[in-house]
Amino acid sequence: MHFADTGLLLSARAHGEHGAVVRILTREHGVVPAYVHGGRSRRSRAVLAPGNLLHGQFDARREGALAQVRLELLRSRAGIAIDPFPLACLNWMTAVLAAILPESDPHPALYDRAAAFTELLDAGGAALVTARRLADLEFALLSELGFRLDLSACAATGAQDDLVYVSPKSGRAVSRAGAAGYETRLFPLPAYLTDPAITVKGDDVKAALALSRRFLLRDLAPDFRREDLARLRDQIDARLLRLL
Repeated sequence: MHFADTGLLLSARAHGEHGAVVRILTREHGVVPAYVHGGRSRRSRAVLAPGNLLHGQFDARREGALAQVRLELLRSRAGIAIDPFPLACLNWMTAVLAAILPESDPHPALYDRAAAFTELLDAGGAALVTARRLADLEFALLSELGFRLDLSACAATGAQDDLVYVSPKSGRAVSRAGAAGYETRLFPLPAYLTDPAITVKGDDVKAALALSRRFLLRDLAPDFRREDLARLRDQIDARLLRLL
C-alpha cells in the first residue's frame, strides 16, 4: 500500500538504535503512524519536531501494518519555541490530537483548523486571539468525535433564554432560573458561544477553555494519558492567568 499526503507532525519517539516512530495528522488519511529510517539522526531532529508541516511518501506491506515514510520538511515551526505561551499551546495541541484521534480516520475540517491554528502560533498572534482559536479548535475536536455541547435550551426547565451556565455532567446549558441553588456546581457559559455578535473578552475565553478542557480530559483522553495531558494544559491555563 502506497500513498502520499501532507500533514502536521504530532509526535516522534525513538525506535531501535537509529529509527523513530512518528504520528502525523494528514488531511486525507487522518492520523498515520509510520517508521522513519534514521529518525534519530541529528539531521532528522529538526524535521521531526511537533507542529512541523511535512510531506510524506508512505509505504506499507499490507493494510494495517506500520508504514515506512520518507519525509520532506515543508514548513518548520521552530520559531514558536521563542514564546512560552504559543509553545505551550503547540505542545498541548499536538499531544491531545495524537492521544485522542483514531488512526486512519480522516477529519479534513479538523485538520484545516489545526493547520490554521499552527500558522497563527507561528505568526505570533495576540494572546486573546490565540486563546479563542484554541477554544474553537477544542470544541471542533469534541464535535468531530461526537461530544458536541447542547447549548440550545436549559437542561432543567427547557427555557431557551437567559442561558448562563453549563452542566459539567451532561454538557447542556442551564438557565439562571434553572440553576438556582446550584450555581457553584456549574460552569459559566460564555455568552459568545450562543451569540457570536458579542464582543469577546478575556474572561469569556478562559471560561470557554475551562469547558472544553473538562470534556476533552473526562470523555476523550485515554486513561493512561490523562494526567500527562492535564499537566500540559495546566501550563496554558497558568499563562493565561497572566496574559488575559
